[in-house]
Amino acid sequence: MKRRAFTAALSACVGTGRLAPWLAGGALVAAPSARAQTPQAGRDYVVIQPPLRQLGAGKIEVIEFFWYGCPHCNRFEPMLEAWVQQLPADVGFRRVPVAFRDAFVVHQRIYYALEALGRVEDLHRKVFFAIHTEKNPLNTEAAAADFVATQGVDRAQFVEAYRSRDVETKALHARQLSDRYKIDGVPTLGVAGRYWTSGGLTGSLERSLRVADHLIDLARRR
Repeated sequence: MKRRAFTAALSACVGTGRLAPWLAGGALVAAPSARAQTPQAGRDYVVIQPPLRQLGAGKIEVIEFFWYGCPHCNRFEPMLEAWVQQLPADVGFRRVPVAFRDAFVVHQRIYYALEALGRVEDLHRKVFFAIHTEKNPLNTEAAAADFVATQGVDRAQFVEAYRSRDVETKALHARQLSDRYKIDGVPTLGVAGRYWTSGGLTGSLERSLRVADHLIDLARRR
């Protein structure tokens, strides 16, 4: 399945189907064989040719490509937060919300509007909670504005940010970046503009973080 032909939320998470062998009961599980071996290109991660330019000058850039509507991204978030807190000083981290379909742009704009208002740190996990636990899809501007208003965000300021040229531009750049990385699903971790890995490749979301550590080491040696 091609990523732009996703027809449901789970489809958006599994991309071209690389997650399929490890889907069991709705969760990713590690394959029982050989997953403790040194990560291998083409099996555990993809090498990007030619490498992409990094934005963080002097640092190894790690990007999480995610979508608020993805159940795997929701499950990955607490693991990722703990991992990010342990990153060394020479590594920079940022999130990039993807839109494999036009309907997902609303979620992109929610993230960038919250970023513009300085509310990502306290509301990022709450957006996931609203969608996946409270079953509020937040798939319209009005629904998003209503939700953030319940979280102490000025509704008018949010709407202004949501509709702003800056947020529109960032959403466009996010789509371009995911295209350049050629990712096939989310959550995916891009490293140094040279590699990407995901739970679909590594066998589990947890192991994708260990592979990302390996890729950071590879980037550091270059």
